[in-house]
Amino acid sequence: MSLPDSPALAYASAANPWFSWQYMNDNSSTVLAALGEHTLLTVEAVVVAAVVAVPLAVLAHWYRRLTGPILALSGVLYTLPSLALFALLAPFVGIGRLTVLIGLVLYALLMIVRNTLAGLGQVPEDVREAAQGMGYGRLASLLRIELPLALPGVVTGLRLATVSTVALATVGVLVGHGGLGQLISAGFHANYRAEITTATVLVVLLALVLDLMLAGAGRLLTPWLRRRAS
Repeated sequence: MSLPDSPALAYASAANPWFSWQYMNDNSSTVLAALGEHTLLTVEAVVVAAVVAVPLAVLAHWYRRLTGPILALSGVLYTLPSLALFALLAPFVGIGRLTVLIGLVLYALLMIVRNTLAGLGQVPEDVREAAQGMGYGRLASLLRIELPLALPGVVTGLRLATVSTVALATVGVLVGHGGLGQLISAGFHANYRAEITTATVLVVLLALVLDLMLAGAGRLLTPWLRRRAS
């Protein structure tokens, strides 16, 4: 998505406040478009990362010799600088929205894999043995017993990945698809404070809202934890 140039020139003769309702009113469509792109990038990246990371965590849980390599690979991907990662992806997918999306997915893998693996590791051994005694195979035990009990760990991983992705999505401005990051970058280039502040506050609020939504979903999906706490 290509966002319009910074509106700072329209206010060149006015003060340069840190927040301006006039800026919000005059550029509401631009701000909402950037917020929409940012939200969509975040949700898509976390969903795809979860689809990849949870099976990887299950493999690492079933086959202990894979735990080290899987965590090491996801850890290396997480430590790569964003500019270097985009440069590595460019020959294969070009420079565009897909580049940003793949980068965000790769960055989110570590947190989801590690926390899902930790959640699976906390399932009591006697529960697994009881499932086997009831005739559950490995896959049935995983789907019906272990993953539900590991949900707190999975949700924790999703929350961490989501908050991190909201912040990292701003880096997509390097290839023209940074959502709110484009407003922040434009504001810095034009030295227009209201644009910077507006976009920054929206990034923080988006992270908080998505985190609260996941926390609420986690509570709804784990009613036994609420009963235990009460």
